[in-house]
Parts: sequence; C-alpha cells; structure tokens
Amino acid sequence: MHIAVDAMGGDHAPEAVVAGAHGASTRDGVQVLLVGRQKEISRRLKRLGKADGLIEVVDAEEVVAMDEPAITPIRRKRRSSIRVCCELVSEGKAEALVSFGNTGAALTSAKMVIGMTRGVDRPALAAVFPNRRGRTIVLDVGANVRTRPSQLRQFAVMGHFYAQEVLGDPAPRIGLLSIGEEKVKGTDATKQGFKVLQETGLNFIGNVEGGDVFEGTVDVVVCDGFVGNVLLKSAESMATLLSGMLREELASSWRTRLAFLLGRPALSRLKQRTDYRETGAVPLLGLEGGCFIGHGRSDPKAIRSAIRQAVDYCEAGLLRKIRSKVGELHEQEERLLGAGTTRETPVV
Repeated sequence: MHIAVDAMGGDHAPEAVVAGAHGASTRDGVQVLLVGRQKEISRRLKRLGKADGLIEVVDAEEVVAMDEPAITPIRRKRRSSIRVCCELVSEGKAEALVSFGNTGAALTSAKMVIGMTRGVDRPALAAVFPNRRGRTIVLDVGANVRTRPSQLRQFAVMGHFYAQEVLGDPAPRIGLLSIGEEKVKGTDATKQGFKVLQETGLNFIGNVEGGDVFEGTVDVVVCDGFVGNVLLKSAESMATLLSGMLREELASSWRTRLAFLLGRPALSRLKQRTDYRETGAVPLLGLEGGCFIGHGRSDPKAIRSAIRQAVDYCEAGLLRKIRSKVGELHEQEERLLGAGTTRETPVV
C-alpha cells in the first residue's frame, strides 16, 4: 500500500512533512510517495537517514500557495504537488493522499482528478470529536458551504458507514445539527433535510444541538460545511485554551505542582483524547480514492498520525463499502424516477 503525501503543503513544509513521512515509514512501515520539489525533499531525507526503501520521491516543481484560488492546480499549476498526488491516486499508484496545504486546492483537485463516487454530488470532510462517552463523527466540516437536503442525506449515508468502522456500532445514531431539537426549528435547508433524513431507513434520531456533539447523545452529526467548520475550529481553540489554562493553574504553587505529578497519567490520557495531532487529518468522503486533509500548522507528529490514519482507512475497505451502499441508493432513485415518481427512497 502506497500513500501519496503532498510534501510542499503546510505552514512548515517541506521540513515538517518530510520528517513526519520519514517517521511513518521508519516506525510504522508505511510506503510513502513524497511529492514535491525533488532536490529539497531529497536533501532533507538525507539528513534524517535511511528509510529502508519505503520512501520514494515524486518530482513536482510547482506549489499552490495558501492564498491562491482553489482552481489553481486545475487551470494554471498542472504540475503542482497536490495535483500530482491526486493523479497518483487516480492512476492506482497510491491508495490515498494526504495534504496539509491549501484546502480548497486539495478539494478541487480531488474532485476533478480522482472523481466522485457514483451517486454522490459533493464530498464531505468527516471529523472525529471526543465526547463524554467516546467519539462523535461530524460531517461536513468544511468542504461545502451550502448543501441541499439530498446532499445532507448523502452525508448521513457516508457518515453511517464511516461510524460503523470507526466506532464499531452497527447502527450509529444520526442527528441533524440545528438550533433546537424540534423539527420546526432551523433554516429552510435543515427543515427540509429533517424530512429527507426521516425517510432514509438509518437510525436518525432527529435534530441535535451543538452540546450533543460533546455529550455523546449521538454518534454522527450531519451539517453543512460552513457550520461544521465553525464548530471544528471553535472546539479545537477551546481545547487549546483549556489546556493552557490548566497548565497555568497547575504551576501556580507547590501544591498544584504536586497535584500535577500525581495526576500526570490522567492528564496524559486527556491530552490524547483532545489533541488533533493524535488524528492528524480528516477524510474527504465520497471520492473514488482516499483523501485526507490536515491542518496547515501540522507538525511531524500530526503528519505521521495522518499518514497512519490513511493506511487504516484503506485497509478497512471503507471506500468500497461507501461506494457500494451509495451506489445502491443511486440505482433505487433512478428506478423510481423512471417510474415517474420523485419520492425520497430508503437508503438501507
């Protein structure tokens, strides 16, 4: 299994990306295709030492900057590192790609080059949040600013099968993020989405609020990418804030420093549950290949985690499962449309 990694994407590229990929290869045994400016990458790999032939450098001289338009790798920089990563996946030379650069460029390249799963209009970014009881999957967290009710249903289907694998629950509870539990609350899109999700045949429990994400009352939360991205960034910032405040308080006196020493194992476990670097990146579901998007500020630890997660995703066969079930839904709709009806059809 090969994972294509955009070595030129991110705030600390290529140094951090090369170091993270080197760790994934030497410590986890992952076969990595490092895509970017060959001379720069090779020079840094040489300083890090041998990787037992597990790393191959694929030359791509062009780089899409963070402030460039999302369409750049399609129209102008056709040999950019992110575009070449997508081509490697499309051609079957890599099972998945990982990028920490321009998110819009990565999304656009993936959609145009790798292609969409039949029956999926738009891909969705699926993030895993910690909650009081375990974990909650939220999608979309940034790929689509606006969504139609039918697309919310597609997100729910993809989230259902992703949650089955990640959470191990055969019937994950699915909620629609809104401003109240009552079905009459929310925007026109969420009100229509509520009706559509009721008819999916999935374990849809109705509307949920932001607090439910962290309470663990639901396993999968569906929303548009604008709301989901605000939720994700706010949660990450709050986790960082609380962590900093806790460190300040624990260092305030000898008593609190002693308490820190006694509670260090518990605090370490807490950090693992809330630190984005433990996950590294989120999958873009709905494509004909694996695609993971990470933070631009990712360090080598986060990058190694992201690559490892991409391997786990591919080994679990999630792409095949989502393609199969969404394809079944699409065929059912085509049959009903052919029969002259527009009624929403069950997914499972």
